[in-house]
Amino acid sequence: MAKKGIHFQVSERKLLLRGMDLVMVVLGLYLLSLFFDYTYLEICWENSVAIMLLLLYLAVFGTVFEIYDLQKSSQLDVTFRTIVLMVSTSVLLYFLTPVLTPFLPEKRLQIVYFYLTIVFCIFFWRIGYVSLIASPRFYKKVLLVGEVAYVEAFVKALSQSDPHYKIVGFINCELPKAHLVKFKGIPEFQPNDLMQLIIDHKISEVVVASFNTETITANIYSDLMQLLERGFTIREYTQVYEEITHRVPIQFVGKDFYKYFPFSRSNQNTLYLFFHRIFDILFSIIGLLVGILILPFILIGNLFGNNGPLLYKQERVGKNGKIFKIVKLRSMIVNAETNGAEWAKVNDVRITKFGKFLRRSRLDEIPQFYNILKGDMSVIGPRPERQFFVDELARTIPFYETRHIVKPGLTGWAQVKTRYGGTVDESMVKLQYDLFYIKHRSLFLDLNIMVKTLSTVLYYRGQ
Repeated sequence: MAKKGIHFQVSERKLLLRGMDLVMVVLGLYLLSLFFDYTYLEICWENSVAIMLLLLYLAVFGTVFEIYDLQKSSQLDVTFRTIVLMVSTSVLLYFLTPVLTPFLPEKRLQIVYFYLTIVFCIFFWRIGYVSLIASPRFYKKVLLVGEVAYVEAFVKALSQSDPHYKIVGFINCELPKAHLVKFKGIPEFQPNDLMQLIIDHKISEVVVASFNTETITANIYSDLMQLLERGFTIREYTQVYEEITHRVPIQFVGKDFYKYFPFSRSNQNTLYLFFHRIFDILFSIIGLLVGILILPFILIGNLFGNNGPLLYKQERVGKNGKIFKIVKLRSMIVNAETNGAEWAKVNDVRITKFGKFLRRSRLDEIPQFYNILKGDMSVIGPRPERQFFVDELARTIPFYETRHIVKPGLTGWAQVKTRYGGTVDESMVKLQYDLFYIKHRSLFLDLNIMVKTLSTVLYYRGQ
């Protein structure tokens, strides 16, 4: 076999970005103390706790401001803006942290050195990342072998999720037909060229995208067996799709659906569920207290911007299909659904000006902490839908009601990864994310969702 091209996996690139950001900060501060009159935070063992705290703040707020998003990390202008936001927030909180951080220096210029060094060192490394690691020479080159019917959806989803995952072309694995459908999005190669293509294009892996493996011709099957015996990477398309997009590919799942839903053990883990409930109670109490503090401002905004009742209740579908009444701050005009239930739309005329602010800032969700205390909801889980929409979507989208095996949530994987589902297609994408959460549910994923939810609020993305 010819030598494969060098490439980095998604997890490797994210780990590289996180690790090198922190290494460059430490290196920058060390060099600063060597060549300048700087003594605020010197790199030495005595300052180990203060240094670790700084790195922790940078790592957390780097995630919040999405500096490790691979799409954004490939754009220097966006990267610089997020670095400034991340460093500014981290340094401000660092200065305000008592006991664990050094006292502010008498020479205030040292604070400027400290701040600018962190910004410069991270951005300097990011320039190198964009020029080298994020360049086409390190793209992962892939050859797709499969049925034409699945090529377009597969290619589109992967190209949107990972800009460095380069599908060089595809080979149709089906027997020739009289009226064979063609796909023009990527080059199509002949089945007999499979082995040579791997050498010529330095292919890293072959992805087999076939709904029914019996459609794969004998020649292609033989070539794939030879590649496998030589240690070449051959992967199944649903596995790749889920790994890169972080969604369960329900549109590709057939009668052997049980292979794709080995749900997380956390769904039945008593210890996990116990601490999950404790977290729900504590977080909802804090949320309700915050809601009480800002209630006067919300009342004034509702008085002038909504002209109607502040709260409203609505029936939603909960765990195991149980109906409960959700409580929200009203963001639409009174009698918004006189003609029956309908999807909320972008720039929906039924949403008031103050209601738009409540939705974008997610403040309209605050009363749902009451639902969480009652046990109808959790802080994290699939968003609860109305019975009318559940019935409609369940008739169209396979496995839709599977999302009800866990409690609905105030926020969730779908909420932080995609926009509001106002159509059947958008609802299917949301379901894919919800099923991914149910399948991979864990403490780490819950923490990830909480941090990304903070990003959603800060960037004013709520709907």
